[in-house]
Amino acid sequence: MARSRDKRSDAVDDLLTALGRLSDQALERVELQQARVELAIALQKELLPSALPTVPGLRSAARYAPARHGLDIGGDWYDGFRLPDGALGFSIGDVQGHDVEAAAFMGQIRIGLRAVAAVVPDPGEVLSRTNDLLVSMECGLFATCTFLRVDPATGEMSDARAGHVPAVWATGNGDWGVAEEEGGPPLGILPAQEYPVTRRLLADAEALVLFTDGIVEGPAFPIEAGLAEVARLVRARVHADPGELADEVIKIADLTGHTDDAAVLVLSRGPEPAERG
Repeated sequence: MARSRDKRSDAVDDLLTALGRLSDQALERVELQQARVELAIALQKELLPSALPTVPGLRSAARYAPARHGLDIGGDWYDGFRLPDGALGFSIGDVQGHDVEAAAFMGQIRIGLRAVAAVVPDPGEVLSRTNDLLVSMECGLFATCTFLRVDPATGEMSDARAGHVPAVWATGNGDWGVAEEEGGPPLGILPAQEYPVTRRLLADAEALVLFTDGIVEGPAFPIEAGLAEVARLVRARVHADPGELADEVIKIADLTGHTDDAAVLVLSRGPEPAERG
């Protein structure tokens, strides 16, 4: 009997040792994953611009909402910068995937877009060259993106889209629309792609709102409903300060049930609201 109890005791000890080892390994994995999440969040925060360019005649604002769950932190971004010829460049996009790799890839895309846009005036060619650069890196990730350039003095605007959700615009006289012009494939998949360019005038008292898919689409929320909600809001608040409009648009993400991060970029041409009579 004593010998049997000793065997059972040894078996229990072995089991407890194995459970302890598995618990230690699980804790190490949790701590490693938490470290990766914290690194991704820090990368995302540091890689987004601290401010957008400000010039007379053009107002802009952007907002970023982190993922509701740390594991879903990804590579949503926005950017705005001055170009050598006096125009302004703006981009917004969404990297496929999550975690540190997506956040780092986002930073590479932003740098690539800025570098190419400084020497290439055509938005379609900017996306094409950036796409070829990303394909050559062979990192296995891709991104959707909209890139546009605007002359703040005249309002002349040209943009190109790489698999990204369309923007929404509205004017003070009641006109509005969804910018669903033809685009090209996401960046980083296939080389030598072409990206059609749309040219139009950003009119006075007009708001143009760009965003990532977390704003307008979710597991049980079709993109058509999301675009309609953004359009309703932009039409009603077309004269609002861009920052206020961006604050309201990013709240739409709460309707979609989307857990990823989300970004909004608002451009508005005309005087400050306080200057209107």
